[in-house]
This record gives sequence, C-alpha cells and structure tokens, in this order.
Amino acid sequence: MSLRILLADDHAVFRSGLKAALNTQDDLCCVAEVADGQAAVNEVTRLTPDVAILDIRMPRLDGLRAAERILDRQGNTTKVIMLTTYDDDSYVYSALRLGVSGFLLKSVPPEETIAAIRIAARGDALIDPSVTRRFISRFAASIAPPASATGLDRLTAREREVLMLVAQAHSNTEIARDLGIGDETVKTHVSRILAKLGLRDRTQAVIYAASHHLVAPFPAPPTDTPDRAKTGRLKGRGRRRTI
Repeated sequence: MSLRILLADDHAVFRSGLKAALNTQDDLCCVAEVADGQAAVNEVTRLTPDVAILDIRMPRLDGLRAAERILDRQGNTTKVIMLTTYDDDSYVYSALRLGVSGFLLKSVPPEETIAAIRIAARGDALIDPSVTRRFISRFAASIAPPASATGLDRLTAREREVLMLVAQAHSNTEIARDLGIGDETVKTHVSRILAKLGLRDRTQAVIYAASHHLVAPFPAPPTDTPDRAKTGRLKGRGRRRTI
C-alpha cells in the first residue's frame, strides 16, 4: 500500500518538482498539493494523508501554526515534516515542541526528503544535520523537566532501558537486537513509555531523556572556526541523523 502524501508550499515550481520526485516512487502517492497553511489543514482533515510536508513560511496560515492544528486534532494520524530555507534555531525549537516528525532544509536533494517521508511514516523522526547537534545540546540545557518530577518512577526497568536507547538514536530493530527481544515488543514498550510520560512521539522522548540527564547531550559545535564565523554554520552537511 502506498504512503499518501500532502504537499504544502506557496512556491509552485518547488512543489511541482517535489511532487514529480514523489511520483517516481512505487510506495509514495501525492494525494494533494496546496499553496497555503489553511488549505493544508483543511486537506489533512478531509484526506487524512500519512505524511504532510509543510513549508514554514506560507500565506494565510504559516507552516508552524498549520502543523499545530494538524497535530492537535483529535484522532490525528498524519505525520508532519517541516521544510524551510532558513536554518534558524527558533524554527527548530517551535517545530519539535509541536511534535513534528522531521525538519529539513529545502536545499536537500529530493531523495533525502523521500527518505524522511518513509522515516516519519514508520514513527521515527529526522532532523537536518546542520541543526541536530546544536539543537540537542541547547535543548538539553534549556528545557525544564515536566511538572511531574516522578514520571520516571512509573517506568519499569526495561522501559527505562528502551527510553535510553531511543534517546541514543537507536531504531526499533537495533533496540530489539541489543535487548534480545522482538520488534513488536519494542514498539509496545515505546508506546507505554510515551503514554506514561505524557509525550507525543520519539522526538519528545529524546528531549525528555536529555533534559533529565539520562543520556549525555551531543557536544555543542565549535563557534570559533573561520567558516562558521563567516557563514553562521559549520562547513559541510554530513550524514543525516535519525532520532
């Protein structure tokens, strides 16, 4: 069965190019394309696609507010991936706090966006590598623990093990192999962890684990290199990191 995708971007050329790339994949189907955030919300409500790809800056309703309305809708099953031309920490912070399943710069090749769609659909999340390390290290220090400080006490020993492996970017298959259990058992543990801690998805689980010092945050990137001083970011893109 094909994954059903909605595209929302006010740039028709970019939208058409991405749609054409999606249509080359046997397991992906673009069911709608819209040019503004309000239309994206309306079409997600009507069509319930598996994944919605939203540009952050759109008319009528920006991508962040559209994502919030989609993800807060009762019974929502649509995963959201944010695309932007702006490598801005405030966008990353806002998007991941909402519970999106991906944050990518629009400059990535189409095949990497396609990979992100599949990752989001299976319940994982993917963040552009130019922001991953900076995001984790800063959020671990800045996000306050939830109001209930006893949340971790509700987890079993096995659930704490699974949470730590999720926070270290292990996939369900890797966790199953490391712990000697089945993939379905891992999925059950992850679901129970999210429910007990009041978290939306694996992305928020990573943030929770880092803010409670269950895992060490990634080191902050250097800030005094010539390339960074000139461009505001590290030179080179590197591999994308799935969380």
